[in-house]
Amino acid sequence: MMEQLKTQFESNLFLTKHKKILIPAVKIFIAIGLLYYLVSNIRIEDIILAIREANVSFILITLALSVVNLYLQFYKWKITVSTLLNENSNRKIFYSLFLGFSAAVFTPARIGEYFGRAIAFKDKSLLQVTLATLIDKLFPLLIVAFFGSIASILFIHFYYDVSFYLTVSLFIVLFVLFYFIVLLIFNKNFWDNFLFNRIQRTKFLSKYFGKINKLKNLDHRYSVKMIFISLLFYLCYLIQYVVLVSAFSHNDNFIDYFWAGNLLMFSKTIIPPVSFGELGIREGASVFFIQQFGENASFGFNASIFLFFINVLLPALVGLILIFRKNDD
Repeated sequence: MMEQLKTQFESNLFLTKHKKILIPAVKIFIAIGLLYYLVSNIRIEDIILAIREANVSFILITLALSVVNLYLQFYKWKITVSTLLNENSNRKIFYSLFLGFSAAVFTPARIGEYFGRAIAFKDKSLLQVTLATLIDKLFPLLIVAFFGSIASILFIHFYYDVSFYLTVSLFIVLFVLFYFIVLLIFNKNFWDNFLFNRIQRTKFLSKYFGKINKLKNLDHRYSVKMIFISLLFYLCYLIQYVVLVSAFSHNDNFIDYFWAGNLLMFSKTIIPPVSFGELGIREGASVFFIQQFGENASFGFNASIFLFFINVLLPALVGLILIFRKNDD
């Protein structure tokens, strides 16, 4: 018995000691495993052929849109930093954003992004920057959740023969839930509502309401701006996906691709990011939904992997360069 306890203790000690190495290694291993599974279940010839015969003009359009994508993220973060941290230095905000990109790629649930963004703001506490980052990410999350839920309900209805009444019920629940969220953001009186106070005092929900209490003091103009910019950012990402699928498929079923993009974003959001850069999860979702709309699996795989390189890996590499430059300063 003592030997077993000793062995277990030594094992836990080893895991704790090498945690910083093991976690990224496990994430990379999972990513490679998922990608290998996907590639082995998709004909490699189809992938290579799709890349060779891709519409180069469409790929260039996607690259151009990545600049728009990054600018919208920068502008969104700039508004947040200016409002919540009273910081207006474009250089610091730019550094903060890209350092966050680099730190996010190798960490579980992209948690490193919070620490990465804090590096540029030496005069701000980690807690301040973390709260600002949480609020900055809240608005895109709401956009993805809302439109992704609509796309998912419609997908279930049309592709799985769900009854009309169940579909309507799901839509009612969805709109009531988001009406409640809108009230949380825009109506301060709602926070003092008798029913709301009773709900937030319940043992199960009290810890969650404590975390979102900061929403009560958000400026309404700030919230409107953030919702609008987040909507543009989401739209930009979807257009990138649609254009890439079209580039590989040489088809123009834009509505189906747009629908698949919504489902992809929603799936990527609700599935825990257990792999390096969410590799494999995103590609798997893309392959599944593109096939449901009658397209070749390789088109969905290629579009998703190209989006990873353009929107995740390239900004992370830029952030890596900035980290070394920051260290040299």
